[in-house]
Amino acid sequence: MWRLRDNAHGNDRQTNAYLIKEKLEALRGKMQGMTALEVGIDFSRSESSGDVVLYSEFVNREALKTYQAHPEHLALIPFIGDATTERRIVDYEV
Repeated sequence: MWRLRDNAHGNDRQTNAYLIKEKLEALRGKMQGMTALEVGIDFSRSESSGDVVLYSEFVNREALKTYQAHPEHLALIPFIGDATTERRIVDYEV
């Protein structure tokens, strides 16, 4: 989950939210072991909400590691990092 800057990359917050969503969703189906990928954009705009959330599922931890090291995923990190003020993650197993 990310909170976005008001302006980054010459775009406003909402534009960057949709660009991040588009870029992340383009990864869907490109990595073996990824079983789900969803990206949501917050509409509540409350003090406690984030702006963009990524939900993804992998068959195991190794598949998650493969995703994290994949060149197409790594290429997104600078864009997302420069557009955000805060990031939260939760990796868990069921």
